[in-house]
Amino acid sequence: MGGLSFLVYPWGFIVQGLALWHFVKRRPEGYWLFIIIFGGVLGAGVYMIVEVIPDLGLLRGAFQRFGKRSRIRALEIQILDNPSPGNLEELAELNFEQGNYRQAREALNQAISQRSDSLHAFYLRAKSALAMSDYAGAIPDLGFVVQRDPKFDYYRATGLLGDAYARTGNLEAAAKYFAPAAQFSTTPETLYNYANYLKLLGRKEEALEWAQKLAAKKRTLPSYMRRVERPWLRKGKALQKELEG
Repeated sequence: MGGLSFLVYPWGFIVQGLALWHFVKRRPEGYWLFIIIFGGVLGAGVYMIVEVIPDLGLLRGAFQRFGKRSRIRALEIQILDNPSPGNLEELAELNFEQGNYRQAREALNQAISQRSDSLHAFYLRAKSALAMSDYAGAIPDLGFVVQRDPKFDYYRATGLLGDAYARTGNLEAAAKYFAPAAQFSTTPETLYNYANYLKLLGRKEEALEWAQKLAAKKRTLPSYMRRVERPWLRKGKALQKELEG
């Protein structure tokens, strides 16, 4: 075995290093850190198989980003001659997916100024505002969408409107919109936002109950959805600890 140690020595550290880097970036269950550090190359290898390899499917979006950037540049040139609502909405969608929320919002401002009947445009502009933590700015657009279609995006728009009101201090208005969203939507995002709203109301026991529902939701999600929803699951876990403390 000693004669083969030169094969294990460098690669073991490399595998552990990669596993630790992935753990810090993705923040899976905390016990994996113990396995990576104290399990040596074997523990790191198990982590790579269980956590890293399934995540490779999510990397397709990263590779697609390059094509989307090219499309954004092409649309920006095309819009100089043809600033149609369709082109502007497509540009906004691509910028939103790239995390360019300010640019998405600006494109939607132009699109809506030409055509004010697209619920999708108002909804995307609201989500861009929320991504920039401009909760007050998102309320009019979400209100426009929800007024015309309360079930829009499977009640997600209604839930986001309730959350926006809650974060701007209007808890009474938040209650009006959280009620149907909490009843019909079971997304981790809605569960977390509603639990946080109940915390703001001072209803700690109910808030804890909904945080626990979010934790239970994690167990029923398919593996790939647990990865997609990991940020909300992580927030829910932190909120649950806060409420239990």
